Amino acid sequence: MDIDLEIFSPVHQIKNKLFTELDLKVFIKRDDLIHPIISGNKWRKLKYILKQAQAQDKTHLVTFGGAYSNHLLATAAAAAKFDFKATGIVRGEPVNNDTLFLCRLHGMELIFTDRDSYRDKPSLFEKHFGNNADVFFIDEGGSSAEGAKGCSELLNELEDTYQHIFCASGTGTTAAGIINGIKEHQLSTQFNTIPVFKNGEFLKSEIDRFLTSPADYHLHTDYHFGGYGKTTPELIKFIKQFVTDTGILIEPVYTGKMLYALFDLAQKKHFKPGDKILAIHSGGIWGLLGMKERFVIS
Repeated sequence: MDIDLEIFSPVHQIKNKLFTELDLKVFIKRDDLIHPIISGNKWRKLKYILKQAQAQDKTHLVTFGGAYSNHLLATAAAAAKFDFKATGIVRGEPVNNDTLFLCRLHGMELIFTDRDSYRDKPSLFEKHFGNNADVFFIDEGGSSAEGAKGCSELLNELEDTYQHIFCASGTGTTAAGIINGIKEHQLSTQFNTIPVFKNGEFLKSEIDRFLTSPADYHLHTDYHFGGYGKTTPELIKFIKQFVTDTGILIEPVYTGKMLYALFDLAQKKHFKPGDKILAIHSGGIWGLLGMKERFVIS
């Protein structure tokens, strides 16, 4: 079976009074539209991983994530689509939620493990599947050189050039891939990434290990809103307003934080008048399922 999806990821302009006043042209690449579940950077990171598994005649994918992991769900859907068996090793105590329901619906088996054991993923893999030659290890979030390669292809799809590109960062794989794509196309574009973790400076080493050559880029570490999976009323208010104004669905874990940062930096005159800025919607809107109670719609 050919492992591929027909990419539909248009670029839409974000119209906003702030951007008009500052003479900025801001666009968003709609990677959330690639697939309803295997969307955004989830597909881009999985593409070459799945091709590698297929080339090695592996039939069973094993990966890792939290109870609301978009990566787990995307892997479950990709496994179902491309005829793999799938197992997800889930961090924490056994729970039932909407995300894990969808994982199971796509045929993924789930193994729950305590948080201390979860830190050593290779040992967990060896414990459960060490004697099974059909099984293929996929790191949490699809973190890998193959994942970065898939993300670099985003630059092939752009018909315009930009002074800045923005994306959120969790594992650093997407950021590294986009930076590699910028260099491959010999662009002068400044890359900006928003770590979604508290004390996100550590992501620089994660990004750098997947770069094809050294590069300069900006880490904006002040937009974590308390850490991974954390949020505040201010961020929720921003997301509700953005979705109402644009009709583009975003979530508080990744793209919501990235767009908040972009708007805030614009307000602080971080950009030059006339700049064209591209934000990457990295998909993962199913992350909203774990935060429904935070959105009180009046």
